[in-house]
Amino acid sequence: MTPSSPHDVPTAAQLVAAVRDFLQTDVLPAVDGRTRYHTRVAINVLGMVEREIELGPGQAGEHAARLAALGVDDDAELAAAIREGRVEDGEALTSALGQAVLAKLAVAAPDYPATG
Repeated sequence: MTPSSPHDVPTAAQLVAAVRDFLQTDVLPAVDGRTRYHTRVAINVLGMVEREIELGPGQAGEHAARLAALGVDDDAELAAAIREGRVEDGEALTSALGQAVLAKLAVAAPDYPATG
């Protein structure tokens, strides 16, 4: 939440965390079978949403800077530049792609063992 935000607490991230906690603490122990599986999926999805809300703005700025350093504006342009050979296949490209993957993993699977 920014200082000029018209929204009060709780923030969107706090609301998502509260729902995730409710599902994990109250619902999950009380269900089994298919409902338990879907509850676990919902808990994981809410965790991803929470992390994206928290990490997304910083990651977006870092990603934009990496793309700009490669001379492109977005992922589609980067893909086209790679296909057309306009981006050198070297350390800068490998690093930018690796950092993009690590950012995605930080949201989707923060416990994934990443080496950087």
